Amino acid sequence: MSEDQYAQQDPGAQHGQPDTDDEQQAHPGATDAMGDRPDHGESSYRGSGRLTGRKAVVTGGDSGIGRAVALAFAREGADVVIAHLAEEQTDAEETAQLVKEAGRQAVLVGGDLTDEQQCQRLVDRAVDELGTIDVLVNNAAFQMAQPDGIEAVSTEQFDRVLKTNLYAMFWLCKKALPHLPPGSAIINTSSIQASKPSPELLDYAVTKAGIVNFTKGLAAMLAPRGIRVNAVAPGPVWTPLIPATMPQEKVAGFGEQTPLGRAGQPAELAPAYVFLASQESSYVTGEVLAVTGGMPM
Repeated sequence: MSEDQYAQQDPGAQHGQPDTDDEQQAHPGATDAMGDRPDHGESSYRGSGRLTGRKAVVTGGDSGIGRAVALAFAREGADVVIAHLAEEQTDAEETAQLVKEAGRQAVLVGGDLTDEQQCQRLVDRAVDELGTIDVLVNNAAFQMAQPDGIEAVSTEQFDRVLKTNLYAMFWLCKKALPHLPPGSAIINTSSIQASKPSPELLDYAVTKAGIVNFTKGLAAMLAPRGIRVNAVAPGPVWTPLIPATMPQEKVAGFGEQTPLGRAGQPAELAPAYVFLASQESSYVTGEVLAVTGGMPM
């Protein structure tokens, strides 16, 4: 290979550090509002039929990691239900278009998953539209940094973090289970925060540690039914959630603390989800796959 080709494969240089200057927006954030748009694999991901005929539900599928996962699943041959907040409709429609361009069915389901009934509606809609569910990706999450300490974390915020990150995952797994045939996969999104919590993300980190425990326990519970349960633990990844939930001083230089010296891109997370959803990982369950830029879990 040429020197340029080798440089393109250098993990520290494959993607540049995002330009985070003046990146700030209101929650939940929008992709189009970002000055430095994340890479979801739009021009790089190439499928090879690893999920042909599969039916997937991806929560938080409108942007960031969820969009990259939906895109990769579609290019691997899966139809995708994209769950999103109502206020994220524009981003969700862009994700749906990427799925359709891959020749697969895209179903948008808007709503707040902190409501148990909305979780039931999501499962019902997925089954009505696709016939079954083979892959459930619990990726939706809420965080809000509080640099001023635990005193600044309100009960309302604590409830929202736990209900979005833990309750919704629990409800969706429980409600989807009757529709998951043997060979299905559940993939939960944990985080480096599960083992290395940042003080300003105390409540969020608690839920991400809970997801690891839940994943391991549910994997043991469902193994006799032929259903695998795993988690992906991202490190710092450049998504709309970052400028929408963190103060500017934390957004600046986001990800530079990793051994690779930069934030990850959503496109770099998607292959981990494809692996765990596909039969290539048929002997893998109860595991947490870290994609952290070299930060140890």
